[in-house]
Amino acid sequence: MWLPDEAFRPLGSRRVLVAVGPDDGPVAETVVAEVAAATERFGGSLVTSPVTVDEALACDVVLAIVGSAGTVGTASATMPPPPGHPPRTDPYLRAVQAVVEDLLALGSSVLSPGMFGLGRHRGRTVVVAADAAGLLYGLHAMVRRGEAALSGLDDFVWDLPVSSVRMLDHWDNTVVHPVMGQVERGYAGGSIFWSEGRVRDDLSRVAQYARLLGSVGINAVGLNNVNVHAAEARLLTDHLDDVARLADAFRPHGIRVYLSVSFAAPITLGGLETADPLDPAVQDWWASAFRRVYEAIPDFGGVVVKADSEGQPGPFAYGRDHADGANLLARALRPFGGTVFWRAFVYDHHQDWRDRSTDRARAAYDHFTPLDGRFDDNVVLQVKYGPMDFQTREPVSPVIAAMPRTRLAVELQVTQEYTGQQQHACYLGSQWAEVLEFPLAEDGRPVSWIAAGLSEGDGQPTPAGGIVGVSNVGTDEFWTGHPLAQANLYAFARLAWGEEDPVAVLDEWIGLTFRDDPVVRSAVHAVLDDSWHTYESYTAPLSVGFMVRPGHHYGPDVDGYEYTAWGTYHYADRDGIGVDRTRATGTGFTGQYPSPWRDVYESVETCPDELLLFFHHVPYTHVLHSGSTVIQHIYDTHADGYDEVVRMGETWESLRGRVPDAFFDRVSERLAEQERSAREWRDHVRSAFFRRSGIPDATGRTIY
Repeated sequence: MWLPDEAFRPLGSRRVLVAVGPDDGPVAETVVAEVAAATERFGGSLVTSPVTVDEALACDVVLAIVGSAGTVGTASATMPPPPGHPPRTDPYLRAVQAVVEDLLALGSSVLSPGMFGLGRHRGRTVVVAADAAGLLYGLHAMVRRGEAALSGLDDFVWDLPVSSVRMLDHWDNTVVHPVMGQVERGYAGGSIFWSEGRVRDDLSRVAQYARLLGSVGINAVGLNNVNVHAAEARLLTDHLDDVARLADAFRPHGIRVYLSVSFAAPITLGGLETADPLDPAVQDWWASAFRRVYEAIPDFGGVVVKADSEGQPGPFAYGRDHADGANLLARALRPFGGTVFWRAFVYDHHQDWRDRSTDRARAAYDHFTPLDGRFDDNVVLQVKYGPMDFQTREPVSPVIAAMPRTRLAVELQVTQEYTGQQQHACYLGSQWAEVLEFPLAEDGRPVSWIAAGLSEGDGQPTPAGGIVGVSNVGTDEFWTGHPLAQANLYAFARLAWGEEDPVAVLDEWIGLTFRDDPVVRSAVHAVLDDSWHTYESYTAPLSVGFMVRPGHHYGPDVDGYEYTAWGTYHYADRDGIGVDRTRATGTGFTGQYPSPWRDVYESVETCPDELLLFFHHVPYTHVLHSGSTVIQHIYDTHADGYDEVVRMGETWESLRGRVPDAFFDRVSERLAEQERSAREWRDHVRSAFFRRSGIPDATGRTIY
């Protein structure tokens, strides 16, 4: 993936000081180990504490933990540190002070957790941080920059994560599920964690994965499926030793582990007759369960919960609401510093398709917004980015802007359930950047700010939540099945950190993965830069969604979900297509949005073309802002999208011999499947809507 040995050559060929103290923990040890490996491989040298001023000044690169502040506290020792930040007395501080001199005064007066400064200062490269995690992130930021970070003019910058929680959830089962397999919605082989009900004996691949995630700032990982089956439920009790072994693998890279738990655990594991969150016996059971967890794993992060959703048990069975359920677990976790990530993916999956008044898109808002302010402060409400289910195109969920007194995390899907299942090249960084920078709040704040609890000027900040993604890795040789899907995992982490330009993030991944071949760089950009829009063009049009085969969700089926109980309808008939979600004549979903979006989406005159069929039922002859009719748009995009996939394959073929053969062959195989599938999508959708509308394609292209 993106940490080949060669990426460390510029660092490894130099004299490097790593100044950390004996109490800085396993993450600091990881920084030392990374530099030691690089210098041994490429002929440089590693210098560690204790170190004299002269020795420090003789180094080309200095990486140092300087404590909590710039001129405050540790490096200069002229003033006491801020509350909660004990002073450091490390013997290396005088030497580091001689190197950085007035540099720290240029930074923030207090360095936040994970924050680092990186750049050239008085002829050497310097990385400084308040903690070991920040030093690790700074190290890898330097590696990403390559030789440019280690030569040239003075240029120093400070960087810190926008979101305090940057989490990946794994939908892994400890045993193979008869329907969903080892990894639910996983497209890259089995679980890297679990085998035959227990943690794997050999965790070397997990250690590699932890290193990859730590290098891009991921700091939390959920270890098992949110749909908690009987075997996985026992991770909380009988198999804590397995969870502890995984925590040991992630800890050196600054990553805390979480478990998905079943709300019914007091019954299924504890032998109680109820799981009522207000029952004292239930409260005691959870308190005891978490006490045992923290005895085994003192830095355990907490739990992820899917409750009263798609058959999973929850508080509704006892006449309680989601705040009652989440707070039950939060209060049991509070003494240990743990957090509950409570998913807002709750809706009626037994709908009557004949009833147009019921709208699945409304469900999360209707369930959760009345509870704003009732969740404990160690509860994070985990909200899917859109109101439905990870479709290729959806509007941003209005829930994200509607709960200012609740910690919210935005959930993205890295595994490509509805975007080609890692058979299709579909770079999702572009989609996520649109979501995270969308100015959803009435005061114009983007989604990323809301999740991070940020405000502008004198505005009131919301509680900080985070960014969560559903991971896409497995036991496959290339980690992600489709080798180019590695870019999605990388992009998730970098965008969760706070990067905004998805093309620049992709360029980072290409540079690290393929090094500096300009032909390869150009070709991979040509394949991936616009691949999300390409996928969108040959699948479900204008955000209508869900034209996939039921169950496995791969390949076209225009009416696959149209008459089911899942609430995922397009209402296409001979006259038109789309779902009326207006306040005037439809389900009223537009009314869940703040101004101005409630009115933008309400009117066909102002609704963006790409979201039209999500909000409106219109005739096929309706003219889009683009000037095309809806039916001609369907015909054109599906034909053009297929043609673009053919061009993607031709572009990739030009790299034969320029990238490793196994990598080249796997991508070629997947692009061939993408072309086959795109042809099916093209012909199914074009034919289906010609037969419905009776309106021919104005270009005269073949319709079957």
